[in-house]
Amino acid sequence: MSETFDLMLRGGTLVNQNGEYCGDLGIRNGTIAAIGSLSASAAGRVIDCTGLHVLPGVIDTQVHFREPGATHKEDLESGSRAAVMGGVTAVFEMPNTTPLTTDEATLADKVCRARQRMFCDFAFWVGGTRDNVAAIPELERLPGAAGIKVFMGSSTGSLLVEDDAGVAAILGKTRRRAAFHSEDEFRLRERLGERVPGDPTSHPVWRDAVAALRCTERLVRIAREARARIHVLHISTAEEIAFLADHKDIASAEVTPHHLTLSTDDYPTLGTKLQMNPPVRDKRHRDAIWAGVASGVADILGSDHAPHTLAEKAKAYPDSPSGMTGVQTLVPIMLDHVAAGRLSLQRFVDMTSAGPARLFNIARKGRMAVGYDADLTVVDLKRRVTITDDWIASRSQWTPYHGRDVTGWPVGTIVRGHQVMWDGGIEDPASGQPVRFLEAL
Repeated sequence: MSETFDLMLRGGTLVNQNGEYCGDLGIRNGTIAAIGSLSASAAGRVIDCTGLHVLPGVIDTQVHFREPGATHKEDLESGSRAAVMGGVTAVFEMPNTTPLTTDEATLADKVCRARQRMFCDFAFWVGGTRDNVAAIPELERLPGAAGIKVFMGSSTGSLLVEDDAGVAAILGKTRRRAAFHSEDEFRLRERLGERVPGDPTSHPVWRDAVAALRCTERLVRIAREARARIHVLHISTAEEIAFLADHKDIASAEVTPHHLTLSTDDYPTLGTKLQMNPPVRDKRHRDAIWAGVASGVADILGSDHAPHTLAEKAKAYPDSPSGMTGVQTLVPIMLDHVAAGRLSLQRFVDMTSAGPARLFNIARKGRMAVGYDADLTVVDLKRRVTITDDWIASRSQWTPYHGRDVTGWPVGTIVRGHQVMWDGGIEDPASGQPVRFLEAL
């Protein structure tokens, strides 16, 4: 029986986390209405996807878009433009803005700023602090809230809960999975003298692997005592991968493209552009993180997009800020790893759509299925492109991958049926909406 759709993607290879097949996809009212052979059906608009792969929309659950407070680096419009240019259909943005996102008013302000300005869908992490513990059960259920985020090690911004009692108090109140920046603040303070002025290679010496492992061990212990679910962000060490393998019942793990792609060998060419918290480390750690991807210890990918201007990054270490762009390059960098055989395309889908939906109980996103939001990332696995700074839509306008050749490229970004990006051009006005979560419906 023929049907009529608003939009049809015809002739592509459809990829879910559990398989792939050739077929058509019909969209009506922003929702996937049919999947299969739809040659007898009509549509207001048809996109020929012959030779392309159609993936569930990529969800990046860790970005810093700097608004409000530091919009000279990034804002919600520019950051989301970078996201859709790179094939990302939804983002979770971090709370270390000015003011901090720690209460109902500051969360509502971000949601208001985002509506009709962000090109992708969005949610915002709420910072967990000593002062808002009592309000956490309500805060994590508010519209647009991704959950509670805690910094156990100091990074960009002023959010910090470094002690066991403070973390235990927060986890005693959470009911959703809480996310953590896990570096031991006490060890970081003890080792400040390891920083060598003018030498960014001392950054991973100061913020060493022991600081990361020690904090993650503390965090898991506290979470078990509180009977809470936790999500450990940007795993950077071999030791954390080995440790978390024994704690998958309560702890999920995120890894990043930069920890999987770069190493300390890149400091001579990148200098402070490579400076991140936690740091990019040597190849031993990189190889172990890849082993964590292969074994399933690593659950999802997040970019930790954290832009600074080139002038800020050009400051002499340690006055240079930690952070790099990443939301726009997540898909092409990881597709290049797919091309190189380091992970399968289905595993990539699991780590960027099905995985985030599973961990954070996202409603109607994360897979291609009838009744789900029509969020789609369309890619050309054979296209070979050189990534350059002038392609970067972030306000900071640089990438650590400038000059890198990749195989695999985001061709189209469709958000709830809106063809937002196609072949490098923005096709639709910004129409982002808050991501919805099963635990907050």
